[in-house]
Parts: sequence; structure tokens; C-alpha cells
Amino acid sequence: MASIARSASQSIRAASRRAPSALAKAAVKPAQTASYSLLARAAAAKAAQRAPVQGARGVKTLDFAGTKETVYERSDWPLAKLQDYFKNDTLALIGYGSQGHGQGLNARDNGLNVIIGVRKDGESWKQAMEDGWVPGETLFPIEEAINKGTIIMNLLSDAAQSQTWPTIAPLITKGKTLYFSHGFSVVFKDDTHVIPPKDVDVILVAPKGSGRTVRTLFKEGRGINSSIAVWQDVTGKAKEKATALAVAVGSGYMYETTFEKEVYSDLYGERGVLMGGIQGMFLAQYQVLRKNGHTPSEAFNETVEEATQSLYPLIGAKGMDYMYNACSTTARRGALDWAPIFEKANLPIFEQLYESVKNGTETRKSLEFNGRSTYREDLNRELEVINNQEIWRAGKVVRSLRPDYKPESE
Repeated sequence: MASIARSASQSIRAASRRAPSALAKAAVKPAQTASYSLLARAAAAKAAQRAPVQGARGVKTLDFAGTKETVYERSDWPLAKLQDYFKNDTLALIGYGSQGHGQGLNARDNGLNVIIGVRKDGESWKQAMEDGWVPGETLFPIEEAINKGTIIMNLLSDAAQSQTWPTIAPLITKGKTLYFSHGFSVVFKDDTHVIPPKDVDVILVAPKGSGRTVRTLFKEGRGINSSIAVWQDVTGKAKEKATALAVAVGSGYMYETTFEKEVYSDLYGERGVLMGGIQGMFLAQYQVLRKNGHTPSEAFNETVEEATQSLYPLIGAKGMDYMYNACSTTARRGALDWAPIFEKANLPIFEQLYESVKNGTETRKSLEFNGRSTYREDLNRELEVINNQEIWRAGKVVRSLRPDYKPESE
């Protein structure tokens, strides 16, 4: 498939945890006017001076391949309206991992009153300070942050949510809102023992990407797509609140789902084509090429480099048919012939995977592993196995040959 022209890659830069710029420091102040896009800051400041927008939100019904669905967009919540809606709220974001970092900084830059709750003097505490969160002002121990907050954003890891729930639960008092970015803890309550109080709204905003992507797309002025859901609506405004919060943390558009469907699709996708399946497919193809005498560079280029740098961007931009049409007639014919064979071979595996997610097997495995005291060491050992596989060692050299290559230290 050497005839395929390579498209420029749009690599996602990891969010920096270095000392904040003057802009980020200024954003700590709750009353500060901020922007959906940090690159459009001046325009946002002008918009924030206008009176809050009144009236009902815009709603769009779109036809997704024959199924009509309602989509909520960022444009339904102009910045001034968003700030006015949350003017009496304090968003207490618990946990400062990938999602906590991205969502917290975005909400802060949007001018909302955000505080962080993490273990004092732990690694997350130090990282939060590097991002401009100030101890005693916007950075607190977990229990103190929850007491100060009106919207409790539980962004701890799934295992940590289960372990800390006995301490956190009594602090989620009437009038507060409980927010999740994953349906895991609530849906699999028999395993996690996370059962929300009956007198609070319980909502979900699940960005469809890593927290780093949430942050990067926000800074670019684009916004990630997210799913929203309501587990419990006490006030009658839970869905409205979820939609507004989705915009606040950096979403461009939102679609409605349920806690159950969110967690089922999320666990299924991660184990399937998003991560687990693609690693298995890459490795299998690479190994067959190597066994048949192909060099590491050739095997990697034909397996990973061409996929990620040329073909997958075409699929993302305009779809699978567009990618097929961009290829040679020989490549197109072979792909059309073999796609049904791969589908037939993989369908039973995906059915098995979905059932494993639905019946809680994947949940119990995750809780057991991620709840170990040796979790980090055990995880690093497994990741190091992948890092040391020939395919990815060869990949490091191939990446260094790209015209736009920058050393990983930069």
C-alpha cells in the first residue's frame, strides 16, 4: 500500500503540569471571565459583559443512520449564561488524575468557582499546586472540599471511589449534587457498595476521551464530545445541570444516555477496538510479518505507522468509504474481501466481551487489581512487557524518522 499518500498527523500533546502561566494564575479567581477557547479569550471577555442569556436551551434532533437522537451543543450555553447559571455554586472536584486535571482546569478557565479535593501533600496535591490551585483557597483535603462544595465531582479512580465511599457518603448532604464521569461505581453497586443518598441529584458527564484530550481540545477551542445521563433527579433540573456542566468542563456537544449504557459501552470499547483489540491485532500482524522474513522497520511501517499516520486520520476525517477510495484498487479489493472474514472471526469474541462487561466480571477484575496495595508496581510490570515488545521498540526508531519528530523529553 505504498501508493497511499501520507496525511499529516495531528498528535495530541500531553497536558503540561509545569508551573502555570500568568493567565492560569489569574483564572483561579472565581469571578474571572474566561473562554471556552483560551485562544479566543478577548472575545469571551466581551461576551461575558453582556447580560446572561434567558430562555430555553436550543435542542437539535439529528438522524444517525436512521435513528433520531437529541444532541445538545455548547452553543446552547453561551459563556455568560453558563457563568450566571453556576454563580451560586462551588464545584468540588475530588481527585486530580487525568480527568480531574482536564475538567478542573477547563471549568476554572470558564470562570466557574472550582476547588480541588485530594489527599494533602500527596502526589496529586503537588500536581494541583503546579497547576495553580492554592492550598486553603482552591485546594483542600477531600473531606473539607466536599463540605465546601455544592456540586461534588467524584473523579477518583473506580477502585478509589469504592474504597473511600464510606467516608465520603455521609458528607453528600441534601441540596448537593453528586457528579460522576463514569457509571461504573453506581451501576455495579453490589461490587463497589457506592449507593448515593436518596435526596440529591446524581448525574453523569462522560467525555469520550482521556482527560488530556479534554484539556487539549478545549484549549484549541474545539471541545470534546461527551455523554450525559441522570441516575437520580430530585430537583427536576438534573439533566439541565448535567448539560451545563458538560459544557463547563470542555464539551463541544453532548448526547444523552443512561448510567448503565455508558459504563457498558465504555468498558466494552476500551477492551475492544480502542485499546485491547487493537494491541492484539497489531501484535498478531507484526509477528506474522517477522516470521516470514520481513524486517522490524518494514513490519512496523505496514502494521502501525501507515495505520496511524495515513489511514486512521482519513477514517476520522471522512469515514471508512473515503479511506477505501483513497487507496489503490488492489488494496481496496483485498480489504473488501477480507473485512467480512475478520468480522466473522471477531464477532464471537466481541459477544463474549460484552457479556463479561454486563455480568460484572470485568468490574470485579478491575476492582481486585486496582485495589491492590501493589497496584502501581504490578501495572508497571505489565506495561513494561508491552514497552519491550519488538514492535514498539522498532516503533520508537520509526517515529524518530518523521519530519516533525521531537524528542519525548521536549
